[in-house]
Amino acid sequence: MDGMSSNPIHLESRDASTLLQQKNERPSAATYATIQIKRKRLLWLRQIGSGIILDIRARVPWYLSDWTDAWNYRVVPATALIFFANVLPGIAFSLDLIETTEQYGVAEVLMSSFMVAFVFAIFGAQPLTIAGVTGPITVFNKTIFDILSRESHPPIYLHFIGWVYLWAAILHWITALLNFCNFLKYVTLFSCDTFGFYVSWVYLQYGIQVITRQFAPTSLNLVEEQGVLVSIILAILMLVTAYLFDSLSRTPYFHRHIRRFLADYGMPISLIASSGMAYWGRFNAANPLTLPTGRAFQAAGGRDWLVKFWELEGKWVGIAFPFGFVLWILFFFDHNVSSLMAQGSEFPLRKPPGFHYDFFLLGITTFLAGLLGLPAPNGLIPQAPIHTASLTVMGPSPKDEEDQGTSSRTQTQTHTQSSNNDRALDRHLNSPPDPTRRHRHEVPVSVVEQRLSNLAQGSLCLVLLTGPFLHLLHLIPRGVLAGLFWYMGAGALRANGITKKLLYLIQDKVLTSHNEPLHRVRKSRIILFVGVQLVGFGATFAITQTIAAIGFPVIIMLLLPVRTLVIPKLPFSREELAILDGPTASPFTMASVGGTL
Repeated sequence: MDGMSSNPIHLESRDASTLLQQKNERPSAATYATIQIKRKRLLWLRQIGSGIILDIRARVPWYLSDWTDAWNYRVVPATALIFFANVLPGIAFSLDLIETTEQYGVAEVLMSSFMVAFVFAIFGAQPLTIAGVTGPITVFNKTIFDILSRESHPPIYLHFIGWVYLWAAILHWITALLNFCNFLKYVTLFSCDTFGFYVSWVYLQYGIQVITRQFAPTSLNLVEEQGVLVSIILAILMLVTAYLFDSLSRTPYFHRHIRRFLADYGMPISLIASSGMAYWGRFNAANPLTLPTGRAFQAAGGRDWLVKFWELEGKWVGIAFPFGFVLWILFFFDHNVSSLMAQGSEFPLRKPPGFHYDFFLLGITTFLAGLLGLPAPNGLIPQAPIHTASLTVMGPSPKDEEDQGTSSRTQTQTHTQSSNNDRALDRHLNSPPDPTRRHRHEVPVSVVEQRLSNLAQGSLCLVLLTGPFLHLLHLIPRGVLAGLFWYMGAGALRANGITKKLLYLIQDKVLTSHNEPLHRVRKSRIILFVGVQLVGFGATFAITQTIAAIGFPVIIMLLLPVRTLVIPKLPFSREELAILDGPTASPFTMASVGGTL
């Protein structure tokens, strides 16, 4: 990262305050002159397309290393993990859309996931960001279908959706060309945590819906009742097994390589094992519902892959524009927030981002989705940060390394004063230093930043479209997908900032670390801050349960002015607000959009 900070191309997108803050020094005459030059160059940023150009210029020097760096074992578990975490929830999210509209099928979901993975892995500036079919886009498409179904003479659904996607794509391109992605500087943890909290509960809700949809409106016969019961058992088995593997990976038990294996492959193993249980003994006799699939590489209903949306009647073209505008709002927030979270400050990244250029590419994939009749893909939460976390290399922190070296020197220099109480005791007892210290405090050391894992998981989606693998996909019980939803939703909820603050409020202060920053925040202010976030979450979640669900992206986007205009006027001190909220990503990442708030 330090090496990147001195890159002249990268520095052009940084403002003067960021430069001085990183240097941590008062500007000399030469430094001040350099800053003035940078400011003049920054005026160039206001020109049309300049953000895209800077993103390309910053990323091109790293393109070759994006492929050579893939020669790393971390790519293998990352590909396996994100493949299962992407394609199966995408299909499960689309089940309601598939069964209700009959305009989409599993093939459309898989083709959409492959298309976006191919485009962003080969051409994208932020290949760590995982994109695919999300819950919000399925809610969006289904709501449009419900609205059109109320019309006496509705248009052809896919033709109308094609124009919706085209209008959204045009707005994407305008946004990228006019550098509107610079507004991401106003996206802080306040907005990301609120939206992430909403997505977590959407996952939990969909897990429940996967089970409840198996209850027919009429009374079930004995076999059907047994099938639903087995689905519930499989869902719980999937949740418990995956959570057990994840918990074991965080314990001191077994060798650290075994623990890392459980962290890498625990979820895929749980999914395969839980699916296998459906075909064992009396579970198999119950015949639980499985994923619906079609024919290999065939679109739903046997239609052609090309959607001739330009044949839509003129009046419906105009009506499609407001829907395209709402979709643009959703993708502007959803995709960019997932990119920010995939490049969060907790990850030691060294390669530059490119938000303007990637959002332009998202417009291309949105247009292609409408042209092919696919659900439009965009950035995934929580899959995107999960992908980066799976590529993170852990190791002892530099501080621990330094402490370890100091311990060795104290064995020969007995009169050297130690800054650590444990080491002082070791020296007093003439005992060797604790050899487990450096393994107990592992921290992220680096991230395998490459393009292969994204491309590989997308290519596996294309492989699933072949006949034999579609049959294997058809064997996965729906109950297992419900457990996968619960596992991913609970994991995202556990890591969310809102959850952490709520848990802090009920935590025994005697057992809370003295280094906890929230100690410096009044409890009433924590409650106030979290309360505002929960109101935003409640409004977003509530509107998605109504026919007005089409407007939920507007509620999400309103989080930005609430944070910028409302929160600073509430009775928070500057220090309290800095502790409760902060940038989603490091200044290194935020430099692409002009810095932070």
